[in-house]
Amino acid sequence: GDSSMVSQAQEEILEMKDVFSVKLKRRRFVGQKKGGTLLGITIFKCLHKEENKLTDCAIHLNNLSEDHCHSWFRHLKEILNGFKNRPKSLKVFVNPSSHKREATHVYYEQVAPLFKLADIKTDVTVTEYEGHALSVLKECELQAFDGIVCVGGDGSVSEVAHGLLLKAQIDAGKDTDYIPTPVRAPVPLGVIPAGTTNILAHTLYGIKHTVTATLHIVMGHIQPVDVCTFSTPSKLLRFGFSAMFGFGARSLALAEKHRWMPSSQRKDFAFIKTLADLKPEECELSFLPLQIAQEDSHEDDRKKKDNIKKKGSKDQWHRIQGHFLNVSIMAIPCLCSMAPRGLAPNTRLNNGSMALIVVQNTSRTEFIKHLKRYASVKNQFNFPFVETYTVQEVKVQPRFKSGLDAKENTHLNAASAEGNYPWNIDGDLMKEASEVHVRVHPQLIYLYGVNTDDLESSQATCNCI
Repeated sequence: GDSSMVSQAQEEILEMKDVFSVKLKRRRFVGQKKGGTLLGITIFKCLHKEENKLTDCAIHLNNLSEDHCHSWFRHLKEILNGFKNRPKSLKVFVNPSSHKREATHVYYEQVAPLFKLADIKTDVTVTEYEGHALSVLKECELQAFDGIVCVGGDGSVSEVAHGLLLKAQIDAGKDTDYIPTPVRAPVPLGVIPAGTTNILAHTLYGIKHTVTATLHIVMGHIQPVDVCTFSTPSKLLRFGFSAMFGFGARSLALAEKHRWMPSSQRKDFAFIKTLADLKPEECELSFLPLQIAQEDSHEDDRKKKDNIKKKGSKDQWHRIQGHFLNVSIMAIPCLCSMAPRGLAPNTRLNNGSMALIVVQNTSRTEFIKHLKRYASVKNQFNFPFVETYTVQEVKVQPRFKSGLDAKENTHLNAASAEGNYPWNIDGDLMKEASEVHVRVHPQLIYLYGVNTDDLESSQATCNCI
């Protein structure tokens, strides 16, 4: 151009690690699908915004020389192909029934275009029934893909994660009835939030945002994550990240009985109804404390019993029994919009431990105060009836009700009277009669995303600057 245009140009530095696609830019007439006048190249980059959000933006570089454009295009493509962990082929599961039945729309309108722009090939399965993704994964050749993606809520993600890890054990020749030392999943799992609470997505990305989740997958950001196995004495129930027994499980069981209601309405109804009929579960808890002493910024907030992890021999099991309103076992912090600090803020994504949170029997008023704390920045465990432990293994043994107690509680605790107790595992309902044994397995799976602890640290640094 002329000198005036050159003097107005501003220099901008573009880091290739932020670029995810490059395309030739052409002028085409209406209806023309191929060819056209070459104008230059367009570079698509991942842009970091506030509140952990990512977005995509385009930078247009104009040059009428075909040789120059093709040369730049080839070289930039070579650089992009050199970034490891960036997927070229993905197996995608879409649950059309999740939340407001918006998952299919979310995928095809917001996710698929970005995958196409990044030249990622996809094999999409729209699930038709519960367990569909699991059955597909059991027959899937995982080596044909660079990653697995689930578009749905927590229940859908739980099923896909379980199927991915189960397939890994089958391929490794493991006995899937009992797996003391499971092998790691061979490919990462991506989570596109399209549910109600989206706990795993919040924990991975720090936010529920479809484009952010998609770009983490496109950019190949992977994070090792701890996984739990939930087993009875005779069989493996499933792989998962978190579970609740008691109030959290009973409210989910009641919500599942009212599937005809809209998602948010049935969950609110179940929560209020279960709170109105609040009853404790009688059970025995056995747990193996984490033996490695770890400094933690939340140490002052913990109960003194949490320090038990620093004492005792390696195989020293501890037992407590009584009437408990809720028992939570979580290997990840479980962030969500209703609990910005997380359901288990004292644990991490991959520190090889689980948080065991025990809420003993108390009045409904005190229990509500405890629940309200989750939505605030206050410590939700600072109550005399709440105990927290950092553990490696947990065994939950319910005590069956009998006689008059069972008859009195039949309409409230029908499952207990039948000998089947509900469990809420990653938002998925399971019922078990016998003891459930929970083990944590460090860094058993890679998930697309970033450690939310790192997000908080980087945000603090940015604020200081």
